[in-house]
Amino acid sequence: MKLRLRCLRCLPGIALPFVMSTRLSAQESEPVCPPPVLTRLVSHRVAPGETVESIARQYNLIPATLMGLNPGLRSGQAIVGTKIVIPPYNGVRVEVARGQSLRDLAAIYQVRADVLFEVNGCQTAPKVVFVPGVNWSPTGSVAGTIQPDRPTQLTGYPLPTIAPLLLGYGWQVTPTTGAFAFQSGVDLSAKVGTPVLAAGNGTIAFAGAEGSYGNLVVINHQGGWQTRYAHLATVNVTPGQQVKVGQVLGTVGTTGKLSSSAPHLHFEIRSASKLGWVANDPTPFIKDMQIRNRELNKETSRKVYTRHRKGEASGQ
Repeated sequence: MKLRLRCLRCLPGIALPFVMSTRLSAQESEPVCPPPVLTRLVSHRVAPGETVESIARQYNLIPATLMGLNPGLRSGQAIVGTKIVIPPYNGVRVEVARGQSLRDLAAIYQVRADVLFEVNGCQTAPKVVFVPGVNWSPTGSVAGTIQPDRPTQLTGYPLPTIAPLLLGYGWQVTPTTGAFAFQSGVDLSAKVGTPVLAAGNGTIAFAGAEGSYGNLVVINHQGGWQTRYAHLATVNVTPGQQVKVGQVLGTVGTTGKLSSSAPHLHFEIRSASKLGWVANDPTPFIKDMQIRNRELNKETSRKVYTRHRKGEASGQ
């Protein structure tokens, strides 16, 4: 079987005003895959009195980033009138060797493969890439890390009961297409019409149709966390609305481009960074949610049983 590399749900994030309508216009909508970072470089002409350090501070970068992209700065001197390029955030430009994949580069530079994939526009076979969070140095680039702390505020399971996992997070063969693609969340098996629940307290950042996601709800949570609920049949919330953990957001459906053949909820957990809303593996978080969900169900069952016994006693 010939594997094809595709981008599924490559949105880096949705940071939208709360006052917007539930449906994005063509002008407001973000692309499914962002343009590669190396196509978004801006130019800067060195002015009198400027130094490498002062220019870096102006763009909220470190000097090593500018030196890596502009060989003329590697002496440490910024010559007046020199035209240089500026990236949107720190990182290095790397030429991809023959036979090398993005996963290989991610392992070499110790960065997350999904981040590397998305910031380079979800390209299938790039010859040159931008590796974020890595510092250029004359003796070799130094790897950084992008790994946020786990959110304690996401305590609720996104469905009423624990659901089988149809498709996990990460690089894999997509069942519906046979393509080798990156899955930015997990697919949880559920019947059409099943209530979809908020995983934590937060504010609705988006609610409506969004490309391959189909009907999508996005919640921004405290601490720079975001959850996404995709392929919904119905949507019961609106942008700007405050929601509580366990609140019904809509129902499971089959809208958008499905990566699993059976009906399911596509669930994502993302964290805010300079790169946008970066996808995180929901699996370890869901395990905690499952434990809390079971404990909640036990407590709810105990209260129902107690009320039932009290009703029997009062009826005697």
